[in-house]
Amino acid sequence: MAPSATEPSTNALDFQGGFVQIINGKSAPTATTRHGINPATLKAKAEVPLATKEDLDNAVAAGKAAFKTWSKVPYEERKAAVLAFADALEKQHAEFRDLLISEQGKPIPQADGETTAAVAWLRGMANINIPEDVIEDDERHTVITRYVPLGVVAAIIPWNFPVLLTTSKMAPALLTGNVIIVKPSPFTPYCGLKIVELAQQFFPPGVVQSLSGDDNLGPWLTSHPGIDKISFTGSTQTGKLVMQSASKTLKRVTLELGGNDPAIVFPDVDVDKVAEKVALYSFMNSGQVCLNLKRIYVHESIYEQFRDAMVKHIKAYTLGNGAEAGVTHGPLQNSMQYDRVKTFFDDIEKQGWKVAVGGKIEPATNGYYIAPTVIDRPPENSRIVVEEPFGPIVPLLSWSTEEEVIARANNTTMGLGASIWSNDIEKAAKIGREMEAGTVWINTHFEINPNVPFGGHKESGIGAEWGINGIKSFCNVQSMYVNKHVVS
Repeated sequence: MAPSATEPSTNALDFQGGFVQIINGKSAPTATTRHGINPATLKAKAEVPLATKEDLDNAVAAGKAAFKTWSKVPYEERKAAVLAFADALEKQHAEFRDLLISEQGKPIPQADGETTAAVAWLRGMANINIPEDVIEDDERHTVITRYVPLGVVAAIIPWNFPVLLTTSKMAPALLTGNVIIVKPSPFTPYCGLKIVELAQQFFPPGVVQSLSGDDNLGPWLTSHPGIDKISFTGSTQTGKLVMQSASKTLKRVTLELGGNDPAIVFPDVDVDKVAEKVALYSFMNSGQVCLNLKRIYVHESIYEQFRDAMVKHIKAYTLGNGAEAGVTHGPLQNSMQYDRVKTFFDDIEKQGWKVAVGGKIEPATNGYYIAPTVIDRPPENSRIVVEEPFGPIVPLLSWSTEEEVIARANNTTMGLGASIWSNDIEKAAKIGREMEAGTVWINTHFEINPNVPFGGHKESGIGAEWGINGIKSFCNVQSMYVNKHVVS
């Protein structure tokens, strides 16, 4: 059984040692290994395992055996284990933060924030009560709706938030009585493997496992008949493949996919302050966030003033190695994404786009660096408006009427987030209710909370994570009719 939450027997991890995958509570070495790259220096990082199909089969078998007992552990004991695990993770905050910087590239303040959030999500979701609803209760019978665990969950983690998205998938799975296999991104495997290694001190063997692999491992997981649910965060294109594969065995799926988030800026705002915030939420993590602002619609009466204010704030950014103090924006995480984002910069000359700031890319000799770039009023049907670059380049657009800008903001296959900026809160909220997006912010953006459901509309996802909605997505619904009169 898990250690007591009041007296956790925690041993600190060795971050200088090897990175292992965990199957049935033990390290599972592989004949073949691979390694990641520090995107700020292009230097190779430590070797990690390369899982085989046999490793997957062994992990699923161990998970199914562990599920039989873990699912019967009382909820309060499962909660205590999750909270003790959160305490242990917090104690090694600095080590996880530094490892995150070296594998993902984000600057120190953002890595600090992600590591802190990873602990907060464990604690926050542990404080959400899993309901058992009494639907009817009369002299004849009682009808109860229960939420029961699914079984073996596979968590497929992306490379942009490898710490937060690992713990935020672990928490609801474990609290509801499921067992979990964590598959970190092959681009950022290190933090995820260490998180699962740490978890062995708090959960029985087979309850929390990890598999480290390449591009083959994801399809193996989604098609494996022993996996009961896939929790996937990544691109819409890959999410469609996940859903297609999972459908063959009717796996439950939660898909958190891409976004093309609009910001609508009204003329009554404090231009300088809002321009600073809009720039922040456009270029956070060098544009590698599904919820980053991707299309910025500014009222025509303040357009030039707003553009110039954004440029001023962006020019104050410091691009460089995230491990260095004072750096505000790090590199892109990997060569694949770097090459994709470069194609948008190629279009600047090909399409004749006007650049407000940035616009050039230096060769990736010392890291995958791209300076934050704003394109000044490109055509509404251009790639930079229609597609999600997932990098530090955004279009700045003008609008004249509310009806027109609402239609333009909703004219996308995506529907993850949107924000409205105005001092008229009532009007902003009214416009916000017309946004076709899973999360809408008024006078802010990218605020998230473990108690609030997070999911996308349209091609931005299926289902929701976090909050009670996210908790329930790790369960089957069971209705129980209890007849109070024994049949003679």
